[in-house]
Amino acid sequence: MNNNNKRDTVGNWIAYGSLRAFIIFSSILPKSFIYAVMKMLTLAFYHVSSRRQKITIDNLTQAFPSKSKDEIEKLSKDVFVELSKTISEILFMVSKKFDIDEVIVNKNEALEKLKTLKDKHKNGWIVITAHFSNWEIAAQFLAKHDCPMLAIGREGDNRLIDKNITLPLRQMYGNSTAYKKNAAMSIFKTLKRGDNVGVLIDQKTSESEGVQTKFFGRDVYTTAVVALMREKLDVTVVPIFLVRMKDGNYKLIVKDPIMESGDISKMTQSYSDVMESIIREYPEQWFWMHNRWKK
Repeated sequence: MNNNNKRDTVGNWIAYGSLRAFIIFSSILPKSFIYAVMKMLTLAFYHVSSRRQKITIDNLTQAFPSKSKDEIEKLSKDVFVELSKTISEILFMVSKKFDIDEVIVNKNEALEKLKTLKDKHKNGWIVITAHFSNWEIAAQFLAKHDCPMLAIGREGDNRLIDKNITLPLRQMYGNSTAYKKNAAMSIFKTLKRGDNVGVLIDQKTSESEGVQTKFFGRDVYTTAVVALMREKLDVTVVPIFLVRMKDGNYKLIVKDPIMESGDISKMTQSYSDVMESIIREYPEQWFWMHNRWKK
């Protein structure tokens, strides 16, 4: 093993140990304290990381040209504050200190909508969503209430965290996982047997893996896998988003299935449009520090 690998391994262990410590603290300290600490840390990161701050402000400025400089700056900070809440709640979930049923204010209405969809669409779903609000809670809620899915995500840089924290969390109520890289076959097999798949469609995608769409008026490449599987297997595409309310609770938004078919580019654009509409309504809850429009 060379020195670089040794340093990487030590760094991974330190990061893993630090996260474990945070999880322990979150299990024994008051929730209000953890929320406050995470807010302080994320805002500190906002001010220290000029690169992430610039990406966030640039993205918001181009997405909302009518907003003033002061409005954009405030919104950019709000984005990091919302992220701090998501991080805090993920810690609570790992430490079994968070009841997902209690925080979803429209639980019964959402479950009724899901039941109706299951009765009508029995050929497997592709649930499309985004890095919006606390997307992990949405996935857990669906699995807990008899809608488990194969969750597609990016492989983490730290395998210790992935193996011992991230994957057990995502699989807590019966979801399975597959990494974004080379996930097409896993998606195909899952849908073929009538099971569900969850895809975050707001991630940056290469030209070879996606189709060009408009997102907040700018050209981006968006994954084509949803449209391709819809055409190949005649599955149902269901947009689902979890909105954080001002009181800290959540509303699960289960939109009607997008049944469009035929043109892969037009289908993918329709998926991007529904995602953009929810982000426009609650802009502080999306992951604007991600360089989605990078060429």
